[in-house]
Amino acid sequence: MATGLMTSLASSVRSAPGDGTAGRRPPRERARRRHSRTHRAGRLLLRRILVLIPTTIMVSLGIFAVAAASPFDPLTAHLGDNYQSATPAQRAATAAAYDVDQHWLSAWWHWWGALLHGDLGWSSTQGQAVGEVIAQRLPFTLGMSAAALISAALIAVVGGAVIGMRRGGLLDRACTALAAMLAATPPFVVSLVLVSIFAVALGWFPTSGARRPGDDYSLAGLLTHAVLPYLALTVSMVPWLLLTMRAAVVEATGSDPVRAARGRGVDGWALLRGHVVPVSVLPTLALLGTRLPELIAGAAIVETVFGWPGLAEALVDSAVALDFSLLAALAVGSAVLVLLGSALSDAAAVWIDPRIGLTA
Repeated sequence: MATGLMTSLASSVRSAPGDGTAGRRPPRERARRRHSRTHRAGRLLLRRILVLIPTTIMVSLGIFAVAAASPFDPLTAHLGDNYQSATPAQRAATAAAYDVDQHWLSAWWHWWGALLHGDLGWSSTQGQAVGEVIAQRLPFTLGMSAAALISAALIAVVGGAVIGMRRGGLLDRACTALAAMLAATPPFVVSLVLVSIFAVALGWFPTSGARRPGDDYSLAGLLTHAVLPYLALTVSMVPWLLLTMRAAVVEATGSDPVRAARGRGVDGWALLRGHVVPVSVLPTLALLGTRLPELIAGAAIVETVFGWPGLAEALVDSAVALDFSLLAALAVGSAVLVLLGSALSDAAAVWIDPRIGLTA
């Protein structure tokens, strides 16, 4: 995707900010161009939303089907240590009480019926309404993921621009090798390394949770406990974004418009800001939407390793116990988030440069 976007944008550098051509357009023409870009981006976003509806329905159907085919017996979560000694009658009564004896297709149909009436259902694993579970845990997951994504994007854009402008140098080779190594390292390995060094060996940060046992949540406690999971999630997001930004900068610096700018005496920061970055940052922006599944999966792994009180633990418990209401809400919500993120990133790319031929 990055290469295709670069190809479509290479010729636009001549009219990028800093070369003076944009300022010579009449105000009426600039307004018309802005309106056209907004119209195309909005039309693309509307098409994606229309596609999102049937996709969400199919995803939810698949979730119920896969959960029903799971080898886990949901009664083990409800009966606990009494599972082996429970009689068939007791197991049947427990299954009926928790609604785990109905066919998965019937459960899917009833779940959608309740959802359309604003009822997310009752979580048998958490012992409370699904809406309450999400409301309590979502801020932890959303705050951690958003902070890590923003930090990773900033590090990737700045770092990729710097090493891309110094292609082949020692810094470029070192950063590229490190990024390739981290890209091949699973998030749980990064998490365990951070725990081993900074929590166990040095004792600088706590190993898990978001507060000390017995304490209430506080800003200082949250920030202290969030350092290691935040670092682990950020590190897992940086490599691909950094390598994409570097590749885009390298391609932009070798393009004819940039060589022409250098011939006019433009160099250094002015060249990077006015000619290279406006073209190079777009592939990284487009990649953010496609990396959302990785962010969600990475957040689930990191939260599990560090015992962060987000949605990951609830998702794992609901999957093991076949808690259809909570499992469907979390899985479908994640799918919708990924689809919306991809649609927004593509719409932003079309708005930034209408030469991009995305229509659906």
